[in-house]
Amino acid sequence: MDENNQTEGSRWEHWKEKLATTYRLVIINDDSFEEVNTTKLTLANLYTIASSIFVALAFIVFLLIVFTPLKQFIPGYGDFDAQEKAAELEQQIEGLENQVASYEAWATGIRNIMVGNVDTTGETGEQEMPISVVDRALNVDKVPEDEDLRAAIGEELNGPAPTVVNLGVQNKPLEQLFFTPPVSGTMTLSFSPDERHYGVDIAAPKNTPVKSVMSGFVISSDWTLETGNTICIQHSDNLVSFYKHNSVLLKKVGEVVKAGEAIAIIGNTGDHSTGPHLHFELWHKGKPIDPWDYVNFN
Repeated sequence: MDENNQTEGSRWEHWKEKLATTYRLVIINDDSFEEVNTTKLTLANLYTIASSIFVALAFIVFLLIVFTPLKQFIPGYGDFDAQEKAAELEQQIEGLENQVASYEAWATGIRNIMVGNVDTTGETGEQEMPISVVDRALNVDKVPEDEDLRAAIGEELNGPAPTVVNLGVQNKPLEQLFFTPPVSGTMTLSFSPDERHYGVDIAAPKNTPVKSVMSGFVISSDWTLETGNTICIQHSDNLVSFYKHNSVLLKKVGEVVKAGEAIAIIGNTGDHSTGPHLHFELWHKGKPIDPWDYVNFN
């Protein structure tokens, strides 16, 4: 037992002597053998310097991992943040998909009404046009600073901004709304949903301008085989108006129109037309209503 203790003690003393042994580091010019610099070192000094360098490097690597994107490349370190961001992106994608689906359904509804492919009297009940997408777009809260910036940029690029029509939902009864007649003329075919005629046909002279019944903005301006040149306008209070069989369309999608403003020229286009006239439809909350009850065409 004593021999073992003496052996360990001698080893420790020997190790301490080695650590305390002084060495000289000399730097000599290889060509002239001139001594450039000299330094005295011990093994203890070398261990201290090496440990300090190691700790400093470890601290720098730690800072790089914590405060830079390098942590994303370390397996398991950034999994939590990645999962949280992935969940947020998934929710955003799902919201965008739902929004796109809503707009597609709305566009399909508009297209079906344009060609008269809507059944409001079938066994499945009334089919409503999904106007809610447009309603939400009309009632989005606007940031004043953002609107001022848009107006300033728009005026600089395109000149003064046009007059904007307020299409906010007023929730007035239809009887209290004023409708400008799109044309003045004789009704040749009345409103008949049972026969899939969701508007009225008004005969008017050739080249008669067709006017918007209320202020609004154009959501469709297109040609179809069945109804020819057709224009559709979104108004306030969940009202949408259709003007079919025109010879010429004067407005494009996205344009704002005022009540009584010319939007088309009466015509005889489309397979469903047998003579110059305007087929006019008025839809309220996704359902067709009889325009004759609310518009004076005389």
